[in-house]
Amino acid sequence: MTYCVGLTLNDGLMFASDSRTNAGVDNIASFCKMRMFERTGERALVTLTSGNLAISQGTVNLLLQYARDESRLNLWNARSIYDIANLIGDCLREVQRRDGPYLAEKNIDPSAWFILGGQIAGEEPRMFMVYAEGNCIETSAETPFFQIGETKYGKPILDRVITPQTPLTEAAKCVMVSFDSTMRSNISVGPPIDLAVISRGELRVGLHRRFKEGDPYMQMVHQEWGEGLRRAFTQLPNLEWVDDGHPRSTAP
Repeated sequence: MTYCVGLTLNDGLMFASDSRTNAGVDNIASFCKMRMFERTGERALVTLTSGNLAISQGTVNLLLQYARDESRLNLWNARSIYDIANLIGDCLREVQRRDGPYLAEKNIDPSAWFILGGQIAGEEPRMFMVYAEGNCIETSAETPFFQIGETKYGKPILDRVITPQTPLTEAAKCVMVSFDSTMRSNISVGPPIDLAVISRGELRVGLHRRFKEGDPYMQMVHQEWGEGLRRAFTQLPNLEWVDDGHPRSTAP
């Protein structure tokens, strides 16, 4: 399992992913789920992946293979982020057609999901989620973020805080709390955590940071957020119990 999140904000795009992959409690490894592609001043792209690791890696490798063929649509000549999202979907289907039947024989799920975001010169920053079936959807003002992987624990804080108007600095704190909440409740998600930003109009991955196990900032977020929640909980008024007159059966 993994956890990845991508945000579309007025100030730019933000991406975060964990690095944990496990096939049981005694078989845990780390693989980076974030890939960055850029030609500074022309285009900047980031992908995040979850699901079957071999399928997602095979899809990325096929993308890179296509990128060496200038006669076909690829990462470097596509004219829109939407075209690249569809290209990822096509590559994902191709890898699944090749490997899916063999995985199914072993009862292994061949599904993989992608978040793609970036900006190409002449186009606004855009972000898409590519489903395991290869189709995609785009973020909007009403839905400014996507999650893939273990999403349920980190979603409540994003729902409460993130809007398109959220500054990048505030969004980064919110994303780190989202990861802390997820790691607190699910051991299949863990560091290193990769965080990257493409600021609007910069056409490059301007900010990237990797948070390893024991990172001081992550430890501070864990402590401060936990203590803050406990303070907020104790400050809530106590429930006042009022007899609602509901009939009760009594033993003879």
